Amino acid sequence: MRNPSMRLPALTELTPRQQEISDAIAAKRGATRGPFLIWLRSPELAEKVDALGAYCRFDSHINERLRELSLLIAARHFDAQYSWNAHHKKAIEAGVSAESIKELANNEVPRFAHADEQLLYTLATQILRDHFVDQATFDAALAEWDEAGLVDIIGCLGNFSMLAMLLNTFQVNLKPGDPEPFPDVRGFAKVDPAAAVQ
Repeated sequence: MRNPSMRLPALTELTPRQQEISDAIAAKRGATRGPFLIWLRSPELAEKVDALGAYCRFDSHINERLRELSLLIAARHFDAQYSWNAHHKKAIEAGVSAESIKELANNEVPRFAHADEQLLYTLATQILRDHFVDQATFDAALAEWDEAGLVDIIGCLGNFSMLAMLLNTFQVNLKPGDPEPFPDVRGFAKVDPAAAVQ
């Protein structure tokens, strides 16, 4: 298996349980790559992360546009470049404006075309940055998505945050040819955006 990581050696031999989980992941996703090569170090967790990730990406109570946006919000919050590169085009294809995504990448406050995107951004920013959600935002979110949808949004943000933390802790490299998408991040470190411009 190709090594996606700077911090762990490539998995060259899988245990029977790792192989079983890897085969199941590859059957659903086309291959076992990127973060899954790290998750496989703990095959029981890998199996559960795969199931949760699949639910959040494909089956949750929120639509694809908001699912992809929630992933990008978490990726930007944690500076997870691998996740960002894997999903920013999918978010555009799902209906999030390219300009909003560019603003988010640049750490600006995005101007969204849809009110539900703005509400999601406000909710996610409050819980990720401030660790609490004010009553007005909670009430608006509950009215917009109902109980199941709001629970799913928080679950998805948690899942995407866990993914981002894994990618950055183990320094999973970007795919060859992928750009570094954030002006204030180079490699796995924060930089002065002005100094990063060449």
